[in-house]
Amino acid sequence: MPPRNDALKKRLSRSREINISVTGRKSGRLISIPVWFVLDGDNLYLLPVLGSDTQWYKNVLKKPSIRIDAGGAEAEVKVVPLTDAKQVSSVADKFRDKYGASDVKKYYSKFDVAVLAQMR
Repeated sequence: MPPRNDALKKRLSRSREINISVTGRKSGRLISIPVWFVLDGDNLYLLPVLGSDTQWYKNVLKKPSIRIDAGGAEAEVKVVPLTDAKQVSSVADKFRDKYGASDVKKYYSKFDVAVLAQMR
């Protein structure tokens, strides 16, 4: 892993929330939004709060790249949408483990997709 990603991974390991920036699929503008995430090895998982109806998710379908900012450590990473029910369920379980089942239930309403960003 490149040194710049080492700093990012350290920040991610200590963070509960990050900012992601995506390119608007219609406007072409850079849009930044705070999100929860789970870091598992070199895999960074994101779970859109409204599932496939989430706007930032629709944007990454058009341009599968996001900019991550974790406390000032930044990186541009390619992302892969996950639509397989077993994979999405596994990601949702990781979120429940990190943030608590009640908070995940409170903030997330649809579990049909997730997003994988590989940090290497």
